[in-house]
Amino acid sequence: MWDLLDDDGARQTPAPSPLADVLSLFDEPDAGPMSWQERALCAQTDPEAFFPEKGGSTREAKKVCTGCEVRAECLDYALANDERFGIWGGLSERERRKLKRRVV
Repeated sequence: MWDLLDDDGARQTPAPSPLADVLSLFDEPDAGPMSWQERALCAQTDPEAFFPEKGGSTREAKKVCTGCEVRAECLDYALANDERFGIWGGLSERERRKLKRRVV
């Protein structure tokens, strides 16, 4: 690190590098507890598919979930928060209840 001194001999802080701004674009997204939602495929599709009417098809939503990189985080969230409606992590509410019974 360079030691920069002004005319009075006081230490100066170097100006931030423009490269730092560019490199910040490649930083990991906020690693908060819900950051997985930003990478979820369902966030890019019609939300109604994930909350079908009673007796409606869940096929479309589950198809999206199969290719989602955050499927496990989504399912963990639904199980931890006792989500009662919708498709979460590729499972319907009924499927999540069955899964919970097997785990407990």
